[in-house]
Amino acid sequence: MTSLGADVRRLVVGAAVTTERERAARADFSTFFADDLGPVSRDDGPHHATASALVFDRSLTRTLLVFHGKGRFWVQPGGHLEPGDASIADAALRELREETGVVVPALTEPLVYDLDHHALSSSFGRCASHLDIGMAVVADEDAALVVSAESEDVRWWPIDALPAQVPTGFEGRVRRLRDRLTV
Repeated sequence: MTSLGADVRRLVVGAAVTTERERAARADFSTFFADDLGPVSRDDGPHHATASALVFDRSLTRTLLVFHGKGRFWVQPGGHLEPGDASIADAALRELREETGVVVPALTEPLVYDLDHHALSSSFGRCASHLDIGMAVVADEDAALVVSAESEDVRWWPIDALPAQVPTGFEGRVRRLRDRLTV
């Protein structure tokens, strides 16, 4: 998975960071990915990269969330990188498809994304934290939704009325990525 490590490094260098949380995440990514051999697999230790898709409807007023069974919160679709993933963007779209049934075309440059490093509870087993690269994706809000084995529900939520059970800092993350899509 060395090419995924190189893709992580490329994205970290090019990331637009506007908040202290994003600056801290970029510093953490830079530490873990000092070279192309950073932790891209859950087998690389308790702290590793993940890819996610922050999905917006065409009007950019709603976002697609899954209710995560282990975490007990609403969150964007995403997860661990796999050997067959050609890039972080491809991994994010694979996770989107697996967790919601939504299929979107391949993402094109320039990518709109963010960096987020978050700790995990003991319910996640040996995973202690995820260094997540979240790709902004626009999808058809009429696409048929499928609930995966990892989730208990999947649905569109108004960005201005997200559910109460979201991770710390999640609302800001969604709004920042949405705003980057409109620039």
